[in-house]
Amino acid sequence: MTRSVTILGATGSVGRSTVALLEEAPAGAFRVEALVANRDAAGLAAQARRLGARLAVVADPGCYAALRDALSGSGIEAAAGGEAVIAAAARPADWTMAAIVGSAGLPATLAALRRGGVLAIANKESLVCAGEIVLATARAAGATLLPVDSEHNAIFQALEARGGAADPYATVEKIVLTASGGPFRTMPMAEMAQVTPEAAVKHPIWSMGAKISIDSATMMNKGLELIEAVRLFPVPEERVEVLVHPQSTVHGLVQYSDGSVLAQLGTPDMRTPIAHALAWPARMAASVPRLDLAALGRLEFFAPDPERFPALRLAREALRAGGGATTILNAANETAVGLFLDRRLGFLDIAAVVEETLIALGAPDAADLPAILALDGVARETAARIAAERAAA
Repeated sequence: MTRSVTILGATGSVGRSTVALLEEAPAGAFRVEALVANRDAAGLAAQARRLGARLAVVADPGCYAALRDALSGSGIEAAAGGEAVIAAAARPADWTMAAIVGSAGLPATLAALRRGGVLAIANKESLVCAGEIVLATARAAGATLLPVDSEHNAIFQALEARGGAADPYATVEKIVLTASGGPFRTMPMAEMAQVTPEAAVKHPIWSMGAKISIDSATMMNKGLELIEAVRLFPVPEERVEVLVHPQSTVHGLVQYSDGSVLAQLGTPDMRTPIAHALAWPARMAASVPRLDLAALGRLEFFAPDPERFPALRLAREALRAGGGATTILNAANETAVGLFLDRRLGFLDIAAVVEETLIALGAPDAADLPAILALDGVARETAARIAAERAAA
C-alpha cells in the first residue's frame, strides 16, 4: 500500500535526507501530503514540485509570497505562519517526520501525534522539553513513536531482540550511546576558549546544521540524547552510558543480563536510520555507502572527559532534578549557542551559561504545554542576561 508522508523541517539536513530517500523509492510506494520549512521558500518549492506534494508551508509569513510564486501553476497549495505549520502537521498522513530543530518544533510534533499514525522523531528537543506530554499524547492517540537520531534508532533496533517477555526491559542491564567527540576532542582547553563558530560547525564525521554541530562540539547533543533515551526507553538514567567513539560506526549498544551486547553498526549517514523508520516494520533499499570493517581497521571507545564536556553532567543533573529543569537546560543551551554563533559568547561559555541558568531557576513545575512554553521563555531571558553579564565582565 502507498504510505502517505509529511515532513516537518523538509529543508534541513534530516529533511533533505528524507526527501532523497523518497525520490529513490519505487513509484507508488509513498505519497507526500505536506512539506514544512522555516524560511527557505525556493528550496521547499523545488522539493514540493519534485515530490508532487499536496501542501507546502513556510513558518515565516514574510516568505509566503516567494513560496506562492515559486509554486504558481503547480496545483500545490501554499501556506505560511505558525498556525499553518500546525495545521499541516495535523493533516492525515500515515507517517510524519518531525525534524524542526529546537523547541520550536514542539507544537507541530504534538499536532502530528494527536491524529495518530507513525511519528519519526528527529526533534529531540520535544522529548527533552516536554517528554511526559509527548509520550502521553502518543499513548492517548495510539500513535507510534520511532526514533530517528542515529543513536536512538540503533538502540531501538538492538532492543527488537528482546522477545515477548512480560517485561521486555527487565533483561536490559545497560544502554550505551556513542558520541564522535566532535572536532575538539583532543584540543587543549586553552585553545578551545578561542574556538570560532566556523571551526565549531566543521564536524569531523557528520554533515549537520549549525546548531546541532555546535551541540556536538560541546557534547550537549549527547546530553540531550541521554534525556531522550530515558524518555523513549524506560530504563533508569544511571543505566544509560555515553562513550566517545571517534569512528562513528557503532551507533548504539544494549547490554543484556546474560552478558550479551547487541550493537547496531553502519556508515555515518542519516539516510540509514531514516530509511529504517520510513519503512518500519519492513526495510527499504537506501543508496548509502556500505560499511567496510576491513578498510576501517579499528574501532575505538573512550570515556568522555568531564572537564572538557561539562554538558553531559548538566544534562544528568537536570534529568535528576525533574520538574522543568530539562526545559530550562534546552532553552538556555539554544540561547547560548545562538549567541556563540553571533560571536557574542565564547565557546566554553556555552556550558557555563547553561549551568548558571539552571542554578538561577531551579526545577519549577511545568506540567502542561502553556507552563512549559512560559518556562522556556523565562529560561531564554535569564540565559541571555547571564551571557551579557559574562561578556561585560
